Amino acid sequence: MTDARLIPQSTIFILYGGTGDLAHRLVLPAFYRLAIAGLLPEDWRLVANGRGDVSHENFQEDVRKTLEEFGPKPSEGPWEEVRSRLRFAGGGFESANPGTLLDLVNEARQELGGQPQLIHYMAVPPSAFGPLTEAIDTHGLAEGSRVVYEKPFGTSMETFVELDRIVHETFEESQVYRIDHFLGKEATQNIHVLRFANGLFVESWDNSHIGCVQIDVPETLDVAMRAAFYESTGAILDMLVTHLFQLAGEVAMEPPHCLDPECLAEARENVIGCFRPLTHSDVVVGQYEGYTDVEGIPDDSRTETYVAARMWVDNDRWAGVPFLLRTGKCLAESHQRVSVLFKHAVPLLPGQPQGGNVLGFELSGDGEIALTLVVKEPGVEMTLGETAISLPLGKGFHTPSLPAYSRLLHDVLIGDRSLFTRPDGLEHVWKVADGILQHRPVPIPYAKGSWGPPAATELAAPNVWHLGE
Repeated sequence: MTDARLIPQSTIFILYGGTGDLAHRLVLPAFYRLAIAGLLPEDWRLVANGRGDVSHENFQEDVRKTLEEFGPKPSEGPWEEVRSRLRFAGGGFESANPGTLLDLVNEARQELGGQPQLIHYMAVPPSAFGPLTEAIDTHGLAEGSRVVYEKPFGTSMETFVELDRIVHETFEESQVYRIDHFLGKEATQNIHVLRFANGLFVESWDNSHIGCVQIDVPETLDVAMRAAFYESTGAILDMLVTHLFQLAGEVAMEPPHCLDPECLAEARENVIGCFRPLTHSDVVVGQYEGYTDVEGIPDDSRTETYVAARMWVDNDRWAGVPFLLRTGKCLAESHQRVSVLFKHAVPLLPGQPQGGNVLGFELSGDGEIALTLVVKEPGVEMTLGETAISLPLGKGFHTPSLPAYSRLLHDVLIGDRSLFTRPDGLEHVWKVADGILQHRPVPIPYAKGSWGPPAATELAAPNVWHLGE
């Protein structure tokens, strides 16, 4: 039986960009998973908004097709019940013209009765965040509501400051949820649990014991249907200043006063304030061969599809420890991996391998913790070798895990902001990246199926990339 405290009040969920790629790949499937898990309100309506003129029935059928493609399948849950609560409001939504959205919201309020909470979800490009926020204010839909902004929250320091101003003219900070779905992953949350709850690691999490931290999110996929979005962002905005910086904050945070949500969020934002601004010597960017052949991409595009960065955390705990961050499209393998490389034991045993101990967190799927150890190889001779052991997460427990988007959507529904980014941390993120964003490096071509430009190997020296080497 689901804990009643986890069931939110009746809700009208407005999905801006409701016919877009993000809504159909991630948001709507995540919403359906909550329906299957019994974690949606007892009564709710989802009103998708877009510029087109789509009937409720056609939108419902589009959602059914989406679930058939991306899952969970409609047959796996209460599809007919969910279908009956889906609506579409066409005509866009602007300060000067609300389209049909206000009519649909008023109709939903009458159907639900009482005082349903209103949630705005911005599944739209960052350039639309400001105008939509102003329209919400103009049409009186802000008071008492919650708003979810997808990443990136701005595209530079200047646009971040302007968007933050617009948002806080309409909403109180307590109403705002800036989503970074990597923070919603079960394995990400296990980083701080494993570190702070296990004496094996709590005293060794510093520059005396750790030689390097690597955060690696290579992808084998190309930009595919996201070409227009990707051309306007690139790997730096799409991944580095969002997911990878937040993961670095998870690894590097100081011990919080407690493991309550606000304590963890404050610890993460505080250490992000210690990140040293990147310079061009700290960054290698690349573009996979054939990127400009994709429909909609200019022949002379200088958008990077790969970025590797060497970052430093300027505090006593991490002085001298490089944080190596890497992500890209069309690479050799797909991973979402955090690797903590420990220093060699001193003195080394004769014949000891040079790899040392590596603690790895695989964040994809249900997640996995892996530990590389030096051991004696079987046999009559004293030969030392390396072996890896892994602990799959999400197995061995009676409680199933929720995918990141479903977890974060549920947190919005019940009002838990602990896994969402805050403006103080985001402001410093933009300071860290501002130098390379103002004068973006020229991308180096790299072959599909490779590990990116060879210059990234030099960037990591004297270390090596744990993945792909």
